[in-house]
Amino acid sequence: MEEPNFWDDPEQSQEFMKKLKSMKDDIATYHTLQEQYEEIETLIEMAEEENDTSLIDEIQTTLDEFTTAFDNIRIKTLLSGEYDNVNAIVSLHAGAGGTESCDWAGMLYRMYTRWADKKGYEVEVIDYLDGDEAGIKSVTFEVRGENAYGYLKAEKGVHRLVRISPFNAAGKRQTSFVQCDVMPDIEEDLDVEIKDDDIRIDTYRSSGAGGQHINKTSSAIRITHIPTGIVVQCQNERSQFQNKDKAMQMLKAKLYLLKQQENAEKASGIRGEKKEMGWGNQIRSYVMQPYTMVKDHRTNVETGNVDSVLDGNIDLFINAYLKWIALGNEKEEEQ
Repeated sequence: MEEPNFWDDPEQSQEFMKKLKSMKDDIATYHTLQEQYEEIETLIEMAEEENDTSLIDEIQTTLDEFTTAFDNIRIKTLLSGEYDNVNAIVSLHAGAGGTESCDWAGMLYRMYTRWADKKGYEVEVIDYLDGDEAGIKSVTFEVRGENAYGYLKAEKGVHRLVRISPFNAAGKRQTSFVQCDVMPDIEEDLDVEIKDDDIRIDTYRSSGAGGQHINKTSSAIRITHIPTGIVVQCQNERSQFQNKDKAMQMLKAKLYLLKQQENAEKASGIRGEKKEMGWGNQIRSYVMQPYTMVKDHRTNVETGNVDSVLDGNIDLFINAYLKWIALGNEKEEEQ
């Protein structure tokens, strides 16, 4: 920072400052853990010497705080992927079921925005399509913050909801599905060739929560990559050109990740199979009736507190997934 030319490149200097802050935070966390560990040892010694059972609750509270902080920093060490430290782009698409699935997509969108808020991350909507009666048909949003993609990659897949339908007068139990797609926001110029003949670009009128400007012009962009069927959309930028630029960036990132997956499958002899959005293919189930449970079908981690999960407390599942992947289960997941 003392270098005379340090601030000449604002983007580079800002990136450096982010990394510096992250390292300082890690060091501060380490010192806090060290102090808590010594405090726990002291409390245990006092309780044993004085035979004081009243200290048990205080010891347990301090131990719980220590365990949580230690687990969080240990999980952070598992984020070693090439793009784990960058921002994440998340897309939610309601499955079959009309209003029910759209409402479920809206609930998941709230869950992720709540989670991001608790993490101190920023959320910006890229594309938004309202449901016909309630909820959201589809939404794409960017989550900005350190390791956002590293954490949120755990959420990619089909999410299943079971509940008594609030839209059905007969009070029948309803099952709904939403597809969650997560990709890193790769800002660098990727070595991905996209031929003009391979893409179709459509413009449409923006909709959803984007302020007054977003509804005035047909500046939203939809790009379809014909060979793969990949579709990306952007409507949050101020101009059609900016929306096209962002959409192309997203398409390149998706094609790059697809190529990486294909190479990994060839190397390991595993052939990936695209899963349909429906029964048997979900990564996680959220059951609200006749009992309450959220269960991740990859790690088998579960909790009975559905309301807490839907309020954004999903670190339990994210952390379990990262540990599961670290044990080499990513190959099993691709099968």
